[in-house]
Order: sequence, then structure tokens, then C-alpha cells
Amino acid sequence: MSLVAALIQRRRHPLLRRAVQEVLALYGMEVPAAAEVGPGLIVFHRGFGTVLHPFTTLGAGVTLYNGVTIGRADPWVPQEQSLMERVVVEDGAVLCSGAKVLCKKGVLTVGRGTVVGANAVLTSSTGPFEIWAGAPARRIGTRAELPGPTAPEPRDGSQDSARSTERATSTARDGGSGRSSGPVT
Repeated sequence: MSLVAALIQRRRHPLLRRAVQEVLALYGMEVPAAAEVGPGLIVFHRGFGTVLHPFTTLGAGVTLYNGVTIGRADPWVPQEQSLMERVVVEDGAVLCSGAKVLCKKGVLTVGRGTVVGANAVLTSSTGPFEIWAGAPARRIGTRAELPGPTAPEPRDGSQDSARSTERATSTARDGGSGRSSGPVT
């Protein structure tokens, strides 16, 4: 666990709260005590410039890169009058550098295992294992479900499922550099 991720997990500690918030501020991070953060948070590049709204829920194993913003799409409206309820980032989602997740109304959900690309501006909910990019963000593809406790079991050992798992494993082995044997669909 990185220092920043450890600090985020301890930001609610009664004796350390203020000190932790100040250290996070030195990294340019704003993670309010009201934001819910699941176990296994991964923060790359010390999360410089990352801002989470107090009504944010991060699931288990979420990955945040630097410059991520999760917040309201209506900052000109007083908080009490905003139609935003919450932003939920489900287990295993990846928010790349500069990604903005902005909720207009109700609950915006970033699906399990979804990737929000660099500098994307996401204003609508996503499904599981999708890839979103652009400003405004749109779905540009899907990613293979990685084997693990949150992924469903493959159906009858189908070849498509086996190929997806093989590609995902290959990509994970090469560090996600894109040198896998084929595109992930």
C-alpha cells in the first residue's frame, strides 16, 4: 500500500484526522472524511491534484491516477439544492489521469472494472467492464473480465471467454503496455 493510500485510509482517525488532511493537502489531494473508501485503494503518482466530493463511494481495489476529479456537474447551485445524490465507483474501476466524473442528478455509477480514460469527462453511469473516453465521455469498448472473486465464472468453458481471459492475463503480464497478442474487446 502506498503512503497516500495509507493516509486516505486513516483520514477518519480521531487523533490523526487533521494531520492526515494536511499531509494529503501537500500532495494536492482533497479526500473528505465523508467520502467512503473501500479496501485496496491504489493511487498512482501520489494522486497529485485528485479531488473527491464528500458524496463519493469508492469500492474495493479502485485505481486512481493523478488529477482525478469526482464531483458535482452543477457547482453554481448551492449544495443543499443540488440534484446530485452520490457518485459510486464500483470494485476494480480505473480512473486514469485527469478523468472527471461529474454527477448531474441522482446517483452516477462507474461500473465494476470500468476504465475511464485520461482527461475523459464522464457525466453518465456506465456498465461493468466498459472503457469510456473523450469529452464528453462515450463508451469506446469493453474490457475482459479478469478472473477473481468479483468476476463471474466462465460459462461452459467457451472459447470466447478463454480468449478474453488469455488476453487479459497477457496484458497483466506485460504491465498493461499494450503488447498483448491482440486487442481486448
